Amino acid sequence: MFVGSPGAGDRNWVLVDAGIPGSKAAIRSAAAARFGEGARPAAIVLTHGHFDHVGVLEDLAEEWDTPVYAHGLERPYLDGSAAYPTPDPSVGGGLMARIAPLYPTKPVNVSSRLQMLPADGSVPPMPGWRWLHTPGHAPGHVSFWREADGSLIVGDAFVTTAQESAYAVATQEPEVHGPPMYLTIDWPAAGGSVRSLAALKPERAVTGHGRALHGPELRRGLDALAQDFERVAVPDQGRYVETPARAEDGSAYRSP
Repeated sequence: MFVGSPGAGDRNWVLVDAGIPGSKAAIRSAAAARFGEGARPAAIVLTHGHFDHVGVLEDLAEEWDTPVYAHGLERPYLDGSAAYPTPDPSVGGGLMARIAPLYPTKPVNVSSRLQMLPADGSVPPMPGWRWLHTPGHAPGHVSFWREADGSLIVGDAFVTTAQESAYAVATQEPEVHGPPMYLTIDWPAAGGSVRSLAALKPERAVTGHGRALHGPELRRGLDALAQDFERVAVPDQGRYVETPARAEDGSAYRSP
């Protein structure tokens, strides 16, 4: 997604996450339409490094000659040194989960442009925003919070479609759900992240999958998810349900 005013011009906007593989032309076209022909971002800021959030990161970062910001625990996935844990199709939920072994987990390498988000919670290219560590779906997953108007950029800490179901992905009926099950590697951490976001009482949220939600509909759905996360979001079975993969013990990082 884009952060910046229409017509902002060169280096006056930010790209949050970098799409799926093959989306470069669509992102470039949308950026030109919103900010002006040839307008480059001040930075690319990542919620995390899964393939569907960094699909064209290397190409865009090079073409636009821009820095890339991410949490330190995502560094190995962004400098080529480690791969994510393998996706887990056993969680169930539909076709998108069943084909999870086909999803790429290899790292990208933007090490020459990579900068870590500051420890003070600020987001240098996004004044007024703060980053929040929201692990579970990925070790260094972050969300972005603008307190002034209650805006959240969530990444995949929670989503607004049942991402495991091809039908739900196609219809895009908005409904608050936990993070995509087939790529979530630490369910206790994921539940804690949802509860911390619900406590903010956001006015609007943009997620990595599904449509944006706002107002009472968002808060009701998010509160319900937070209160009953273990029952409604955690799968009945799965590789990481009983044995989370975590940065602390190195189990979240595989040889690429």
